[in-house]
Amino acid sequence: MKNPTIVQFHIQKEEEGGYSASAFEQSIFTQGETIDEVVKNIREAVDCHFDDVTISESVPVLVSMQVPAFA
Repeated sequence: MKNPTIVQFHIQKEEEGGYSASAFEQSIFTQGETIDEVVKNIREAVDCHFDDVTISESVPVLVSMQVPAFA
């Protein structure tokens, strides 16, 4: 993939703890214990998935998050 512009991820809080993330339109999945960790892991997963490009720390990661409903 040359010059990617946006890889969008959905982050979800897991019942057993931590967060999982999956990319839309790509087979990229990762997880982390905190939001900061899962975003770091997203960057690493994207770098690995598209081994012909490097995603710099300045490239924004577009995510959507599932927020639990409050009772």
